[in-house]
Amino acid sequence: MNNKMISTRGTDHATIDEAILQGLALDGGLYVPESFPSYIIDDFYQYKQIADFACHLLAPFFTDSSIVVDQEFCREVFSFPLPLKQLCKSKYVVELFHGPTLSFKDFGARFFAQCLQDLVQGTSAKVLVATSGDTGSAVASALSGKKGIEGIILFPKDKISPRQQAQITCWEKNIHALAVEGTFDQCQLMVKTALAKGLGTKEVLTTANSINISRILPQVLFYAYSSIQLSKQKDQLIHYIVPSGNLGNVTACYWAKILGFPIGRILIASNKNSVVSDFTETGLYQPRPSITTLANAMDVGDPSNFERLKTLFQDFAEFKTQVNARSINDLEIKAAITQCYEHYDYLICPHTATAYARLEEVNDNEVWVIAATAHPAKFEGIIEPLLKISIPIPGQLNRILKRSQEFKTIQADYKSLLEVLQ
Repeated sequence: MNNKMISTRGTDHATIDEAILQGLALDGGLYVPESFPSYIIDDFYQYKQIADFACHLLAPFFTDSSIVVDQEFCREVFSFPLPLKQLCKSKYVVELFHGPTLSFKDFGARFFAQCLQDLVQGTSAKVLVATSGDTGSAVASALSGKKGIEGIILFPKDKISPRQQAQITCWEKNIHALAVEGTFDQCQLMVKTALAKGLGTKEVLTTANSINISRILPQVLFYAYSSIQLSKQKDQLIHYIVPSGNLGNVTACYWAKILGFPIGRILIASNKNSVVSDFTETGLYQPRPSITTLANAMDVGDPSNFERLKTLFQDFAEFKTQVNARSINDLEIKAAITQCYEHYDYLICPHTATAYARLEEVNDNEVWVIAATAHPAKFEGIIEPLLKISIPIPGQLNRILKRSQEFKTIQADYKSLLEVLQ
């Protein structure tokens, strides 16, 4: 296996360790594998434990790395389940939200944190994160208390839910939460600028956004693992609908398919921020300021991982064939939450609802899985009035909500970030 990474812009190469430490490629692109490992897919049917499956899946990406991705590593990182819930005969939900902050981001954040700790032993590191809701809390949780590592979390002020903010602003002193007077896209631009220019300090500077290759790789597990579990029962290809904002999660789904797992069609569900579906119609990629929606963690107007998708499907005709994206508005999100609860007695968050809304397009004779990206209890302000119910608060969220919050407010520019961090 070639462990080299190459930039989506084609001019920068790196080892997997260098790619994790740098976060962003030196030419401004995102790292992707020069080549993918070859697997005997039948070998994956033997595993009963997620950690053992993950070790077999991920270790080949790290054969020349100083990071040892073995069973001990994977049991430490992947210590929570990936359950499949059946809605009806041919429709399923893969629940990705059973980690410490109740979001799919916990898998990637914990994997990144363990990788970084192995790489920076004896030195120190600063980790910059832009969040539209769930990434920040997952990374803060994963990095909290880790010696020699500081986490700097940038979130758009007043544009995330109160419970999301509580999960970002309550950690140990090595985590610094910054409320930015702007949008997620401005937060993301500040992170990219800092990575390109540096902060004038000697520490390792990297990012735990899905820009970082170590955030994407563990998310391949969602689709590799669940497709194997279902194909054992169904003996056919498994199709997926993935809620997508910054496009990291759906990129991981495409990578799982490329690796040979029994995955058929992939549908992308975005919110009103429709840059990808607009591209498939026009062939023009036109980033724009993000629009605030009920699915706030997907409020992204210039998704970073679009570059990774374009690297997979470079010809527009191929891209249009392979990438099927649809924009779901807030009224459709509310209708999906209501319908799923009334038909199946199953609660979904607003992000998962964008995927549920696309189930109306699919063939009932095929097996379809929607990715449930966050626990509905994180969005009680939307769901409870809509359904006229009270959502029980999971224990790990309840413990976090009891902690005190601490954050600073800054302007949406690189200079303001620099002033806080130096």
